[in-house]
Amino acid sequence: MSDERGGADPDFAPERVANAASESGDWLAAARERVRVFAQYDGPIQEKADVVVVGSGPCGAVAAYELARAGKDVILVEEGPPFTVRDFELDGNLSMTRTMREGGLRMTRGTTMPTMQAVALGGGSLVNSAICVRPPQSVFDRWATGFELERTNREALDPHFDAIGAFLGIAPTPDAVQGRRNLLFRDACDALGLSSEPIARNVRGCRGSGECFTGCRSRAKQSMDVSYVPAALRAGARVMTSLQVQAVRHVGRRATGVAGHVVVPFSGGSRVGRTHRFSIDAKAVVLAAGCTATPVLLRHSGNLANRSGQVGRNLQFHPGVAIAGVFPEAVDPQFGATQGYQSLAFLDEGFKLETLWAPPPLLSMRFPGMGAELQARYAELPRMAVWDAIVGANRSLGEVRVRPWSTNPVLHWRLHPEDLAILRRALHVIARLFFAAGATKILPGVHGFAEQMVREEEARALDSPAVRPENLVMGGNHVFCTTRMHGDPTRGVVDEDGRCHDLENLYIADTGIFPMCPSVNPMWTGMALARRQALTLANRL
Repeated sequence: MSDERGGADPDFAPERVANAASESGDWLAAARERVRVFAQYDGPIQEKADVVVVGSGPCGAVAAYELARAGKDVILVEEGPPFTVRDFELDGNLSMTRTMREGGLRMTRGTTMPTMQAVALGGGSLVNSAICVRPPQSVFDRWATGFELERTNREALDPHFDAIGAFLGIAPTPDAVQGRRNLLFRDACDALGLSSEPIARNVRGCRGSGECFTGCRSRAKQSMDVSYVPAALRAGARVMTSLQVQAVRHVGRRATGVAGHVVVPFSGGSRVGRTHRFSIDAKAVVLAAGCTATPVLLRHSGNLANRSGQVGRNLQFHPGVAIAGVFPEAVDPQFGATQGYQSLAFLDEGFKLETLWAPPPLLSMRFPGMGAELQARYAELPRMAVWDAIVGANRSLGEVRVRPWSTNPVLHWRLHPEDLAILRRALHVIARLFFAAGATKILPGVHGFAEQMVREEEARALDSPAVRPENLVMGGNHVFCTTRMHGDPTRGVVDEDGRCHDLENLYIADTGIFPMCPSVNPMWTGMALARRQALTLANRL
């Protein structure tokens, strides 16, 4: 387990926890008693604690650790199971079906876009790229001006960013593990006179295996299951996996706990996969279930915390687009940090540039052709790189809607014309970068346009009104604003401490409380806010 200095403890072996019911093992007996998995539930469950934290992703894990460290009795609840190195599937399709909600097939309606949310101990940190970026002050200035916030700025949050950075070993990706795919991006930015820098990531001893999306087999990535969750256990917290929270219990203006069912791992949380009932009484409840799940939970709890009418509204994403480039010589893209280099040169214009790699089965959705043609594309993989852009699409709004008998949401979202223009601009810039780096051709992946382009002049078409939302192959895994913070209780769900305006002891600690897109990768910001919330809550209990 970890101490407050951070880092994975070699004595913490999640596989021993997962098999605790059938293996004696030599893991610390006290910790074993504080971690429960599906095989250990044999009947209805009734527990109590000072605080119950729902969701073990980056925000929930930080909150649980800080509260436990402050001496509070904490139960951390997670719907998914713990994963071990043996459980990681290098096949991207198999990995997604096991680690993602709805098998990785969740889509928005309106403007169609895939969006993936994890269901596992550690949440999205288990399968993300470990990118950690602090938003510039300009982002917080917009938040403060538009949402009546007084204490949510870089000056106030930097101590929390710093503490998390030290705990997780967040540092720029060194050249030794960049691989040619990432360094070509750096060279392209240099050629066009654009600023770029190695991406800071929460890793220790990264080998550049490029397996972030399917689970880090070297355990170098400091995902929550090997960092903050073990630290919370050492501080005295309890962890209960395979529990699907279906309701927040409350009396008047006070939450009294949560309730739901035990669920069979990999059953999708459907009704047929539910077994025993459980309830947990608590003095305070922290919802860190995620931007799409927390609103559903509140609505299923009697439309809780929704006097403002904002629960589930204001849904925002960072829609992303990517281009593949083919070079005359080997790039060996499977080697190197999954996402190791970035450029913030266009942040004021609304987009951020990054390098990217993913398992080949997932890349196929961006490749044109079928059969022999698709096979020929795969033959080019050793000479290929993929670079992407994410857009702070603050004008593109949507809503999380509820299914009567399911915890899976219905996501309605539409891409605003002004944000579409930014995506077009970003595509053109990526194309220019590839040709500046010496690519012989690019695969833009835009329906209705040339399947491949061999000259920069051809790529100008990507930045034209002819590119419509239905032409784009987008992805949106950064999700925000569905329980936004606002100084005015009639216009937001939580205050600056993450406490719901309508209840005295119900807190939300996930990216749903962001008032707007942060314009950069959100994990570090969410964790900083969660740390601040947890310390405030600990002082109030």
